[in-house]
Amino acid sequence: MTDEITIPADLLPADGRFGSGPSKVPAEAMSALAGIGKSVMGTSHRKSAVKDQVGRLRRGLADLFALPEGYEVVLGVGGTTAFWEVAVFGLVEDRVQAASFGEFGSKFAKAVQIAPHLGEPTVVTAEPGSAAYLSAEEGVDVYATPHNETSTGVAVEVERVAADGLMLHDATSAVAGQPVDMAETDCYYFAPQKGLASDGGLWIALMSPAAIERAERIAASGRYIPAFLDLKTAIDNSRKDQTYNTPAVATVVLAAEQVDALNAAGGLEAAVKRCSESTGTLYSWADSREFASPFVTDTKIRSNVVATIDFEGVDAAEIAKILRANGILDTEPYRKLGRNQLRIACYPAVDPADAAKLTDAIDYVVERLS
Repeated sequence: MTDEITIPADLLPADGRFGSGPSKVPAEAMSALAGIGKSVMGTSHRKSAVKDQVGRLRRGLADLFALPEGYEVVLGVGGTTAFWEVAVFGLVEDRVQAASFGEFGSKFAKAVQIAPHLGEPTVVTAEPGSAAYLSAEEGVDVYATPHNETSTGVAVEVERVAADGLMLHDATSAVAGQPVDMAETDCYYFAPQKGLASDGGLWIALMSPAAIERAERIAASGRYIPAFLDLKTAIDNSRKDQTYNTPAVATVVLAAEQVDALNAAGGLEAAVKRCSESTGTLYSWADSREFASPFVTDTKIRSNVVATIDFEGVDAAEIAKILRANGILDTEPYRKLGRNQLRIACYPAVDPADAAKLTDAIDYVVERLS
């Protein structure tokens, strides 16, 4: 059946990449990388050519998020999975309260639970499709939650819940697509292969003075910290516009290109609006179809950037296969969620017009499968 359904060209998006990560990389960014590449690829990351790109990315992010006085952009190698361990060693003194309402929140909670040098955490849970919320708790020195749960399409507001603990927000899929007041967080961390339309292998943390002070104090305490996960080392190197380990330079350049493009297009507010237009189209479409419905029923916590759509009476996996055969990629659901659904990412690089075309293509496929 998959090979027999050809979607008419006029129903296809101009660009069919809707992956939740890695995500669409704009052609303009690839062209820019090709132009810059010879001067930075295969050269020392300690010299000015590469350091200039790291500095460009750091300055661009500071502008995009209107960082408050004293906040710093810190970079390291390894992606968000590595940063979870960086935080376990370098930001948590003893006890964490962690929100777990999807795959990625649960992974950080597990990292804290098994760390032998930390106290027992409090893990606040909620079923996939709903949100878990943090609250002030005596003895807790770090509060941690995803801003946007990539696996389910649930987003929560960034807000401080206690005056005496650090607020950590995993923004890996939220960055540049969800609104955020940086004064409400101490560490807003992410990888660049989603909202920043880049490749993987890098973690980026927007850190408050309190978070930086905490990292420096823990580093001086004598706690064992693996060199690769040493946050103090990452802070020191970032201030020099470099990373401790050799970075994937192409990742840095592509992320800097996207951040510059977002700033030129109106900054974070404009990027959030663009994402909301795309996912709003998908949610409205699903609400209007008998065979589809938004997985997240509470409209207040629906993600701006990852729309999860349930299907009834038609096999979503078959839809995804047919879409892929027609050049529309990575609409499959999160593998561990196990639902009959599509998961569609609409980061800032995705054209809202392509999101609208996607609904036309799905309608065409469903009609022929019914």
